[in-house]
Amino acid sequence: MPEPQVHELRLVLTLDDVEGAVRIFRDVLGMPEVPAVSSPGGRIAILEAGRATLELADAAHAAYIDDVEVGHRSAGPVRIAVGVSEVRVQSERLVEAGLPAVAPPTPTPFGSVNSRFALPGGLQLTLFG
Repeated sequence: MPEPQVHELRLVLTLDDVEGAVRIFRDVLGMPEVPAVSSPGGRIAILEAGRATLELADAAHAAYIDDVEVGHRSAGPVRIAVGVSEVRVQSERLVEAGLPAVAPPTPTPFGSVNSRFALPGGLQLTLFG
C-alpha cells in the first residue's frame, strides 16, 4: 500500500459557544487541548481526538445509522462520532454536564454500544465503543 499523503484530519466547527463546546470535549470527554493561536477578539480551541477517519455515507446509510442508534432519522448532514472506552460511563458524564441525550447507550449490529447527544447548533454527537 502506498504511503498516505494526508497526515492529519481536522473537523473545524464554527460555534456561537466555543467555551461550552470546550467544556464538553475537553473537560468531560478528556480530549487534550493543544496550543493554538486565536485571532484578535476571537477564540479557537484545537483538541486532540486520537485517530481520525472520514466517514462518507449516502442518505440511505445515514438513515440506517440513525435508525439503529436513535430509532428514526434525526441527524443532519454532519454528525460527530467519538470512540470512547466505557460508553455508558461517558454518556452519564455528558448528561450530568447538561448535554441533552437523543438516545441512550444502545447495542448495535456493528458490535459496539452507541449513544447519541444533541450539540448546540443542531449537530449531534455519537459516542461509540
